[in-house]
Amino acid sequence: MTVTTTVADALAREPVKTRKPRTWLRLGLVLLVVGIVAAGLIGFHRFKSGILKQVTASIQAEQPTVATAAASMQPWQARLVAVGSLRASNGADLAPEIGGVIDELLFQSGQLVAAGTPLVHLRLNDDEAKLQQLQAAADLDAITLKRDQRQLAAQGVAQSVVDTDAGNLKVARAQVLAQQALIDEKTIRAPFAGRLGVRQIDLGQYVAPGTTLVTLQALDPMFIDFYLPQQALGQVVVGQKVAVAVDAYPGRTFAGTVSSLNAKVDSASRMLQIRATVANPGGELLPGMFATASIDSGPPLSLITIPQTAVAYNPYGSLVYVIQTGPAANGQPQTIAHQQFVTTGAARGDQVSIIKGIKAGDIVVVAGQLKLHNDAAVKIDNSVKAPDDAAPVPQDH
Repeated sequence: MTVTTTVADALAREPVKTRKPRTWLRLGLVLLVVGIVAAGLIGFHRFKSGILKQVTASIQAEQPTVATAAASMQPWQARLVAVGSLRASNGADLAPEIGGVIDELLFQSGQLVAAGTPLVHLRLNDDEAKLQQLQAAADLDAITLKRDQRQLAAQGVAQSVVDTDAGNLKVARAQVLAQQALIDEKTIRAPFAGRLGVRQIDLGQYVAPGTTLVTLQALDPMFIDFYLPQQALGQVVVGQKVAVAVDAYPGRTFAGTVSSLNAKVDSASRMLQIRATVANPGGELLPGMFATASIDSGPPLSLITIPQTAVAYNPYGSLVYVIQTGPAANGQPQTIAHQQFVTTGAARGDQVSIIKGIKAGDIVVVAGQLKLHNDAAVKIDNSVKAPDDAAPVPQDH
């Protein structure tokens, strides 16, 4: 029984010995595949790192090009600027009070006329005949009154007769005046001296009451009406100098003075209406023109100014890029753009004043900021200058 078990055990262990070489073979193949995959991954990562280094090096080699300008100390006069409209010191669209046919035109378009100059006659028709009829009736009533007054002195008539005659005479004379006024209304005269506009009617044309015949404008002096916020009330007084500019004459200003301030502030806009008087002896300014009024406010100052294009306005603050010199990776000096937060003041034209953040003489970037980050190395090219004019004049192209 013991011999039989030993032979069986030997027979059972025999297959294990024959399978050992196959297991080691499989294990070796697995290790070989893992090694190949690991080597491939290591090689791929090294290749990717090399490509990234090359791209980074090329990006660093291509430094952004920017334009620069120097911050400078300049005289600065604070101004209140507003837009307004020009109007004549006297202006009216002349129209008849009664209807009629244009019988005579006594003016030319654009003519200068004096006050009281007759301009248009309407056809009188039978108005003069009615006037003569009424005048004759008034004369007869005057004769009757004188006769009855003599009769009253001789006690030939009663006092009531004389009183009636006097009343009739007054009525007749009033009718004469009414008819004369009707005739006068058919002659349209210039109510003030000024320049006539373009004629709007023709000879023989029927015009209804209120029809515009021609406009009359007194062009010297002119008024400019503009609005300023209520905060400016304490900075504007009557007699203060005003500089007026219009698009029709670029680069030219017309001198004026504040002539009146409105007696109330508009409750909806909280704006105050101001009127200035502007001399216009040459008639260059015309009513209805759009104009800009500038009023000096406060004493002149000296402020640091830079082009407005140099300032990047952000929700967290305004900043500029200041050019500095810093060390490069190889130890050589290089030009870098350093971010600097600033506090801006008033602006004029292409310039903005800087209250805090930079000093006069600092070089700031005025073009190319979108390509920059803090302390980025840059190249400077100032072949094209950024606009930096305190009072730029639009150019016609």
